[in-house]
Amino acid sequence: MMHKKHSLPELTFRGLLLGSILTIIFTASNVYLGLKVGLTFSSSIPAVVISMAVLSFFKNSNILENNMVQTQASAAGTLSSIIFVIPGLFICGYWNEFPLWQTFMICLCGGGLGVIFTIPLRKAMVVESKLAYPEGRAAAEILKMANKDQEIKKGKKGVKEIALGGIIAATYSLFSSGFKLIASESSFAFIWNKMAFGFSMGYSLALLGAGYLVGLAGAIALLVGMFLAWGILTPYLSSFEFDGIKNATELASEVWSAKVRLIGTGAIAIAALWTLIELLKPVFDGIREIIRNVKNPHTNNNDSRNTDLSIKNIFILFLLMVVGLFITFYSFVGDAKLNIFYHFLFAIAGTLIAVLIGFFVAAACGYMAGLVGSSSSPISGIGLIGIIASSIIFLLLGAELFKDPVLSNFAIALAIFTTSVILATAAISNDNLQDLKTGYLVGATPWKQQVSLLVGCIFGALAIVPVLNLLYQAYGFVGAMPRANMDASLALNAPQANLMSTIAKGIFNHNIEWDYIIFGAGIGIIIIIVDKILRKAKMSLPPLAVGIGIYLPPAVNIPLIIGGILKYFIMKYLEKKYEKNSKKEEKIALCEQNGILFASGLIVGESIFGVIIAAITVFSVGMGGDENILALNFENLHNSELLAFIFFVGVIFYFVRRIIKNRF
Repeated sequence: MMHKKHSLPELTFRGLLLGSILTIIFTASNVYLGLKVGLTFSSSIPAVVISMAVLSFFKNSNILENNMVQTQASAAGTLSSIIFVIPGLFICGYWNEFPLWQTFMICLCGGGLGVIFTIPLRKAMVVESKLAYPEGRAAAEILKMANKDQEIKKGKKGVKEIALGGIIAATYSLFSSGFKLIASESSFAFIWNKMAFGFSMGYSLALLGAGYLVGLAGAIALLVGMFLAWGILTPYLSSFEFDGIKNATELASEVWSAKVRLIGTGAIAIAALWTLIELLKPVFDGIREIIRNVKNPHTNNNDSRNTDLSIKNIFILFLLMVVGLFITFYSFVGDAKLNIFYHFLFAIAGTLIAVLIGFFVAAACGYMAGLVGSSSSPISGIGLIGIIASSIIFLLLGAELFKDPVLSNFAIALAIFTTSVILATAAISNDNLQDLKTGYLVGATPWKQQVSLLVGCIFGALAIVPVLNLLYQAYGFVGAMPRANMDASLALNAPQANLMSTIAKGIFNHNIEWDYIIFGAGIGIIIIIVDKILRKAKMSLPPLAVGIGIYLPPAVNIPLIIGGILKYFIMKYLEKKYEKNSKKEEKIALCEQNGILFASGLIVGESIFGVIIAAITVFSVGMGGDENILALNFENLHNSELLAFIFFVGVIFYFVRRIIKNRF
């Protein structure tokens, strides 16, 4: 373990500035990716590499300054998980535009509570526990090498990989989403024996990169889900809807949207709950350990490496967050025009639910992050519990009131709004302890990291709000379009938000087609059993990924699947290539890091350019112009799908070449 030299600066202006810039970039990328496919990527390692390269130009930069940059950037990237819930306010029909300050406040206060609630857990869960904290340890190992000239060169090479991936993905996005010269996907469908079969192939480079980060197990699970949806369920159910009039594409799409997606919802719900159930015992064990350590403190409080924010500062921050939440809830409830009693009742209830449930999920998520890593922690399950608990409590408080359909929709929106705060708290607590583990391993001062995390929440909240609004205005969400006659094929899927909205509507309106959701839950249970059997043979079939594979269209699934399978074969090739090399593990690790950075670049490039195109679109529409202002519309261009396929395959070959050449 590296011991801290007290003369080294940690919280510096240049570090905070760099962290703020990275925060905006990675948050925008995660918001776009999360809305499109329901996944986000960890920004810790890319942030570490960029920080090492940029700060190396300053003679007095150091490991602790680099650590603060990645702490700030990773916290904000994680806060983007709020997009798993908040689009539900549009999908349920309550919002038609983002109230910017309300959205900012739930991000800021929810994220701030996530930081505050995990500060008392640091000693027991970071310093004294034996939890793995995989991302935290990986970031620490990279940081420990930051002062060596050779590693600085690797850091600069890493930035080059991110930049190169970003430029390639942005170029493709410009020609497909901007100029409309090459297709973003190809599709075909046919009817056989009154059953509609459909398939679509997407060419998203961001999803290719995300698939590489997901890996083989996730890719196979997505493939299984996609096969169930489009090879079995859609054809079977479409046979009952066949009328001889609808074409194959129309029939398959309608059946999948109206029925198969509900089955996917059931599978996602049961998989998320099962993941939480599996982790209940270790979470309770961890909480007992925390209580024991609180009762028997034996830490040397003079050691700056064990100095958290003071109790006084924590209390002041907590009070500010709670007051901020109450004001935000009071404003939100005010839109329903209720009498003063119900106005205060629901504002207070929403604040208390968010704070109390947030406190418990902070401990659970912090422990789960240490156990299985932030990327694998079941945040969707936390959202599911939040929406069910919030809906039931509000239904009990206003049972008679919510018989009115208008007020019932308000109650659905209030439950979603409350859950968004809970999820922000869960996401940050999930990331916070991971970052504090990194800091502990490199000798950082905890209270300074905690300040950096709070700064990350501020800039993350500032970035999320305009990006969310831009993406909604430009593309819309599945089930919620801002303008008539928009291209529904470009709408962002927002799968978790659709799930939350569906559950809340079902609880309040009693009008959901539960048969399909229950059937999906049954499929989920079967997959869970299969996964348990496979784990005995050291294999896996992640149930949540199977549910997502059912829920998402093939055009989204296929690039993810290709990316995951690609990583598997690359790693197999590298193991064979360096089989007899004395530095086998080191060389393979460098190649793997190379791939992670290039894949992250693909995600960032396409995502950021997607946001830029969204801004251009919204500006054009606002000025009375065309939604496709960048489109060149060459009438004689008939091979756009072929061009897209060639470009996509070319990037795959180039991607593989850059990894296996290992030019670090």
